[in-house]
Amino acid sequence: MMDQLMQSISQKALTSLLYEVSASPKPGLVDRFNQGAHKDMDFFTFMASSAALNQYFHNCAIEGVKYAGKNPQQLFNTLRNLGMEAEKAMFAATNNVNTHKGLIFSLGIICAAASCCMLENERKIVDIETICTKISLMTQGLCLRELTNLNKKENLTYGEKLYQKYGLKGIRGEVENGFPTVRNYSLPVLKEMKSMKTLHLNDILVQTLLHLMAVNEDTNIVARHNLETLEYVHHYAGRVLDSGGMLEKEGVEMVYDMDRDFIQRNISPGGSADLLAVTVMFDLLSQ
Repeated sequence: MMDQLMQSISQKALTSLLYEVSASPKPGLVDRFNQGAHKDMDFFTFMASSAALNQYFHNCAIEGVKYAGKNPQQLFNTLRNLGMEAEKAMFAATNNVNTHKGLIFSLGIICAAASCCMLENERKIVDIETICTKISLMTQGLCLRELTNLNKKENLTYGEKLYQKYGLKGIRGEVENGFPTVRNYSLPVLKEMKSMKTLHLNDILVQTLLHLMAVNEDTNIVARHNLETLEYVHHYAGRVLDSGGMLEKEGVEMVYDMDRDFIQRNISPGGSADLLAVTVMFDLLSQ
C-alpha cells in the first residue's frame, strides 16, 4: 500500500516534467518544435534528464513518509542531500546542461510534502492547501537564511545576485509561501479549462503557461536580461491572452510570433515553465 502510494507520487512528478516540455509552442522555451532561446539543450535533453530523475522523486516520497508527524524542517533538511545527488544524475544524463535544477528543488519538496500529508491524514488524496501549508512549514525561514542574511561575497548563485540587486526572491519565495502564484493563478485556470472537456491538453498547458508568464516574477528572464525585459514579457503575455491565446485562431498566431520574438531576443521564461510543471503536479495530486 505505502509503496504503491510513493510510486504514484513519483510517477506524477515525472509526468509533470514530461507534460511541461511536451507542451508546444512555448515562447522562448524548449518544446517539441524547437530549442527556444537555448543553444545547449533540446527536447531530447529534457527526455534524458526526466528519466534520470524518476528515482529521486520516489526517494523524496519515501522521506516524506518517514517524517510524518515529525518536524517538517528536518524533513526539508534531509531532502538537500537527495537533491544534490539528483543534480549529479541530471548533469550526467545531459552532458552537464542544467535542464531541471529548479524542478529538482520544487517537485522534490512537493513529493515529500504530499506523502507526508497523505500519511498524517490517512487519505490517498489530500487537498493542495494542506500540502502547501506543509511546504511552507518545511521551508520556513528559507529566504531569511539564504537571501536576506547572506554573508558571502563571492560565488553567488543567480538567485542570490538577483535578490541583492532587485529584491526578487524567486523560487525560494514561491516555495516558502506555498506556491501562491500557482494556487492563485495557474491552477484555477488549468482546472477550469480541463472542466470544459473540449480543449486539447497541449493547448490547456500552453494557455496556463501564458497566464503564468503574465504575472510571474521570472528570475530566469531577469538573470539573462533585466527588469524591463520581465515587464516586456508580462505585457506581451497579457496581450496574447486578451486575443484569446491558444483558444482563438488570432491568439495562436500571436503565440507563434511570440516564440520567434523571444528566440531572437534570447528570452527564456524558464521560471514560468517550472511553475507550469508544479501546476500539473498539483492537478495530478488532486485527482
